[in-house]
Amino acid sequence: MIDLRRTVRFYYLKLLRIKGDPESLARGVALGTFIGITPTIPLHTGLTILLSVLFRTSKVSALLMTFVVSNPLTFFPQYYFSWFIGNLLLPGHLSRERIEAIMAMISSGATFFDIIMALGHLGFSALIVLLLGGSILAAPFALCSYLLSLKIFKSVAAQRLTRQTVRDNNAD
Repeated sequence: MIDLRRTVRFYYLKLLRIKGDPESLARGVALGTFIGITPTIPLHTGLTILLSVLFRTSKVSALLMTFVVSNPLTFFPQYYFSWFIGNLLLPGHLSRERIEAIMAMISSGATFFDIIMALGHLGFSALIVLLLGGSILAAPFALCSYLLSLKIFKSVAAQRLTRQTVRDNNAD
């Protein structure tokens, strides 16, 4: 059985060990959170790297958060709420049956190519529903993750600076 507390602590410590500018790291966390929540599962890694370069964020923190946020335990609710929110704003563009077929394909371990083809068969309007709903769903989580991670990364940077200053003083 997976110990959730242990897993959360593992990824938390991985994030803390990343070195870099706190603002860049926090932007990476927010970007990774945003992309991880959006219903773009087969494209997460590529989108994360591309947008990390464009927005000058930490690629490592963005990729790590994408993997943390989007996993087999979370992508079903993420897709459902993306569809639900998108369908509220653009009703009738994507039926429940069509989204359930895609979810069954993803959970069955289909290949990347098969998932892309299935998403392509949904049609442009259905993809717009999912992307709009997913973006609206992801935005508050991304903002909260940015603010929280910025505070944490600034605290870690200050602790590192204090330790380095003590080491430098002891070396003299």
